[in-house]
Amino acid sequence: MRVFICGFGTVGQGLCEVLADRAQFFLDRYGEPVIVTGAMDSRTFILAPQGIAPLDLVARKKGSGRVGDESYTDSTAVLEQAEYDILVEVSPTDVKTGGAGLVNITYALNHGKDVITVNKGPLALKFCELISLARKNKCKLRFEGSVAGAMPIINLCHENLKGERISSIRGIFNGTCNFILSKMDKGQPFEQALKEAQQMGYAETDPTNDIEGYDSACKVAILANSIFGRNVTFNDVKITGITGITDEAVAMAASRNMVIRLIGEISETRLEVGPRLVPKGHPLSISGTLNTALIQADLAGPITITGRGAGRIETASAILSDLIAIMDERRNRR
Repeated sequence: MRVFICGFGTVGQGLCEVLADRAQFFLDRYGEPVIVTGAMDSRTFILAPQGIAPLDLVARKKGSGRVGDESYTDSTAVLEQAEYDILVEVSPTDVKTGGAGLVNITYALNHGKDVITVNKGPLALKFCELISLARKNKCKLRFEGSVAGAMPIINLCHENLKGERISSIRGIFNGTCNFILSKMDKGQPFEQALKEAQQMGYAETDPTNDIEGYDSACKVAILANSIFGRNVTFNDVKITGITGITDEAVAMAASRNMVIRLIGEISETRLEVGPRLVPKGHPLSISGTLNTALIQADLAGPITITGRGAGRIETASAILSDLIAIMDERRNRR
């Protein structure tokens, strides 16, 4: 199986480490290896039709800051030259236009290639169009890692809960906000908690997407479309971030044995992200950087899942699950 990787930051490098570590697994399960035939970062690319060792790509990036020796201005021109069966799209998220990720995914699907992505922007803006394009061209588009990283929510709902009627999903989908609110529970002011989150690498230098709720809203839109069959975008989500939460509000919540958490809510009629009062001890009162979700199913009842919503290896684990699913299906078709 030939794989081309678009985007070679933290997640792209993590994926290569996982592919190297699981090389024997693929040989044992499928009788063939997974071959990385190329990669591109934001400026450069490398093509290796016969394959390149995943850890060599990581070493190139760490050594020079570039994955390849050749520069490009048009990513589709690179994809036109590449030889691959599956495109793994892990370029940076753009929630305004979909960015390069939307261009790359659309190009691959139009050319009959399966796609695995963790890129929220294209899915939050053009989900239904991309799914229709995949079906038209008889391709697979899988995106487990786009919501909550290693926490298996999309594949869980589609595969393990197949046949269930899911009425709602409520969850914490942004570890940065949860870290900040957890610190505020202990008396830290918002600005101090945010600064600590940035120092620890949980928050970006510009934390807007996290603290204003935009990141969570992307995930809510993806879940609404994927699980509930809705036709919505990021722009349809009612969003309230955490910047307006005061020390007084946190103290008042504590006096009632409650905490404040940024909760995403999805159902057939609901599409919201906002701060909510949650009783202490409730599954959604979780502290720290973990993500969690409460799925309400008609037969199984409430199901709570918790996991790491970010991280190089954690997110790569979600890509691995999608890759195995595609390879399993191809093997069964044979």
